[in-house]
Amino acid sequence: MRNRSRPRPLALLAAGGVALAGTAGFGAAPALADPPAHVPPPADHVVLIALDGFDVDYLDDAPMPNLSALAQRGSLTASTGVMTSITNPSWSSIATGAWPSTHRNTAYWFDQTTGTARGQQRDLAVPTIAEAIREQGGTVMASQWFIVQNHGVAFGDPDGLYTQPGGNCARRTDDAVAVLNGRPVLSGGQLVAANGIPDLVAVYCDTLDALGHADGAEAPGMPAALADVDAQIGRLVQAAKDAGIFGRTAFVVTGDHGMGTFTQGMRDELLGAIAAAGYRAEMLTAGQAPAADTDVVIVVGGVGSLHLVGDAAGDEHALAAIEAVVTELPHVAAVYDRAEQAAMHVSPNYGELVIEPEAGWSLGAAPADPAGVHGTTRELEVPLVLSGAGVRPNVAPAAPRHIDLAPTIAALLGYAGPDGADGRVLEEAIRASAVTR
Repeated sequence: MRNRSRPRPLALLAAGGVALAGTAGFGAAPALADPPAHVPPPADHVVLIALDGFDVDYLDDAPMPNLSALAQRGSLTASTGVMTSITNPSWSSIATGAWPSTHRNTAYWFDQTTGTARGQQRDLAVPTIAEAIREQGGTVMASQWFIVQNHGVAFGDPDGLYTQPGGNCARRTDDAVAVLNGRPVLSGGQLVAANGIPDLVAVYCDTLDALGHADGAEAPGMPAALADVDAQIGRLVQAAKDAGIFGRTAFVVTGDHGMGTFTQGMRDELLGAIAAAGYRAEMLTAGQAPAADTDVVIVVGGVGSLHLVGDAAGDEHALAAIEAVVTELPHVAAVYDRAEQAAMHVSPNYGELVIEPEAGWSLGAAPADPAGVHGTTRELEVPLVLSGAGVRPNVAPAAPRHIDLAPTIAALLGYAGPDGADGRVLEEAIRASAVTR
């Protein structure tokens, strides 16, 4: 099993000869001067290819000639994601340009208002890139990029068209190809034609994520899955050529989080250590409520969100005692308190402590077979390709982050970015005007 505690350097994208630039963590990126006004937008269209579970290490696992061809016209770097590195909060940051502490999308925590554990949800406190484009008179199409559904796109709306075809990556690509070529698609059970070629076309594929969860990050079927994803990238490029817009289209290819593998679980040891400190702990799954005498609730999603409840709620002595025993457990990599969570821009919905296990371990039970997991600091980095209209060839963005992508897509199209965005325009890598139309 690979040690994914640190991203290993990537030499070259197979057969493409494009080096992977360095990455950065949660710190602020350098501010850049405002671009000059009255400059036409560098791209008329952006195609966003959103690949769930696209681990940065996967670029070493299979040739991806279509991705490589895009990277040769632009850049290949790694985007640094957000904590927790779970699907919905990660896509929320890509879609809004905001940290989880701003957009508030949270996954796997204990909701004090309902008294129950929660899994993933789609709540957003700030607008998305789709909403920003629509508010400025632009158009959007999303093929199963669910995080913007009803946040700028909807079933049956020809200016903000959402489709949910299900199936594999090829099926989602079918809808985007049809829209690029002016054909109607099924949207909410009816055939709908987009009003022209949308400014932003987003295609979401979860092939890699599903395989990783089922068989682990090193799943034997991963090279074939990567080849299929690459074939769909090629289809989207060809569709832009067939529509006569290739020279006026920018392509953004990225993922939400990486993937690790775990074979061991520490649930009993974790609950036992808290019990030995004098507190009753429960590990809950979505929808469950704790027993009346429970002091500590833990909800696991890669990391564990630990909440004090009942008589222990607000007890600083209890919190200190629990933090001490949990920190000393074997195979616990880190325990983050509220201040440390705030420094990582984590959603405030998480508990007083966030527990991160070592690579190869889960806070829950051990799986029957190797299984894929994400949610920790080890799955933060994913590939990022910027290519096409408005993108500077062979100029890599400096320390790109998920929160920079929505402002950058908006700038490529000549729109203002979403209100509430915390990220910046990756201006060094694009010929961006950031001028509203």
